[in-house]
Amino acid sequence: MPDEPEENGSEPDLQELLRRMLSEGGGPDAAELAKAMGLPGGAAGLASLMAQLRQAMQNADGTIDWSIATEQAVAQAGAATLSATDRQTANVDQAFTVADLWLDETSSFGALPERPRALTRTEWIRATMPFWSQLAEPVALRIAESLTTVFTEQLPEDVVSTLPDAGRMLRSVCGTIFAAQLGAVVGNLSTEVVSGGDVGVPLLPDGQSGLLPQNLADFAAGLDIDEQQVTLYLAVRELAHARLFRHARWLRLNLTSAVGDFSRDLSIDIDQVQSFAAGFDPSDTDRLREALSNGELIPPKTDAQLAALARLETLLALVEGWVDVVTADAAKRLPRADAIAETVRRRRATGGPGEQAFATLVGLELRPRRLREAAAMWRRATDAAGIEARDALWSHPDLLPTAADIDDPERLVARLTGGGEPADDVDREIEDLLRGDEDPPV
Repeated sequence: MPDEPEENGSEPDLQELLRRMLSEGGGPDAAELAKAMGLPGGAAGLASLMAQLRQAMQNADGTIDWSIATEQAVAQAGAATLSATDRQTANVDQAFTVADLWLDETSSFGALPERPRALTRTEWIRATMPFWSQLAEPVALRIAESLTTVFTEQLPEDVVSTLPDAGRMLRSVCGTIFAAQLGAVVGNLSTEVVSGGDVGVPLLPDGQSGLLPQNLADFAAGLDIDEQQVTLYLAVRELAHARLFRHARWLRLNLTSAVGDFSRDLSIDIDQVQSFAAGFDPSDTDRLREALSNGELIPPKTDAQLAALARLETLLALVEGWVDVVTADAAKRLPRADAIAETVRRRRATGGPGEQAFATLVGLELRPRRLREAAAMWRRATDAAGIEARDALWSHPDLLPTAADIDDPERLVARLTGGGEPADDVDREIEDLLRGDEDPPV
């Protein structure tokens, strides 16, 4: 938008408009505001965001430019991004070669079409951002629509009248802010993850896999275990995860559909937004940081969201449980495999700061809450029916074990071994009806 003063008859620029919305007497310090929003680069980072917001206002088509998220994430990773040394790259390559051979013995899924590789943090960001944006877009659009409603109602009529197609413009601005926040979260995640499948979902494109040597070294430093053992174990786990999603092509779509089901009912607590805005002091950056970090403006989950979340958590638990069992069998030659596995399980159960920030941003946690129970079910199925029968369950979503199977693995074992699934009340009633043991219902 033009930068000329409003007195000259032009539209107010975005900085002036935001200043008026926040305070009559002036806004917070730019560097502190940028820090509170999690933007890299301090005041310069905020200036970059403001430029992006101006562009969003000028080209307001209601869509979200996710390239902004990539730019912010790369800036967040910044100077901390290092290329792998020749030694690290050689260790990763060797680990993946051995991991492929071991997995051929413990899984029926074949090797990947592309060779696994060592990734820098920036490479991981650029490779995974398409999937992050796919996960976040339904949530971003819902939040943008809700915030647009609130802002449109709160802005003075004379301001709204000066803005062409205010609703579409505000949606673009809100989407830009959300993309910038997602970028900051993914940038932080890039300093925590050790592989492409580290957070349980297929972040890398289909058929690709990789390890981040820089983060792997930090992970191994916290353990009293040889780094080569850690690298090999994590290489096995990464390839097991990637092989599963390569084989079960429907799995990626089911995960994103579950996220879409969750976000469909997402809204902003308008009363809470209005209450927060009424008592907010723009100079209180700690209060702003708290509001951004704890998700207080997102209302409690609806029944439909809870149901979608339960489906998602079950699916993630099945994936992670299968990966745990296959990795344990493949890495049994490693002396400290059990200790590494327990560290990975605890890490997945609690999530790192970046993963927690993503959960706050979209109101969704990507954690397999029933990981141990799912792993126990897959172990029982493997011991009872073998690798081929176990892995055949991933050939179609209708064959996949359910939450009830996790509760009672013997149900699954009965199906796999031909013993038949224990009959429930409905099955018994149908059998009785067919035998003529009771009169049909009127």
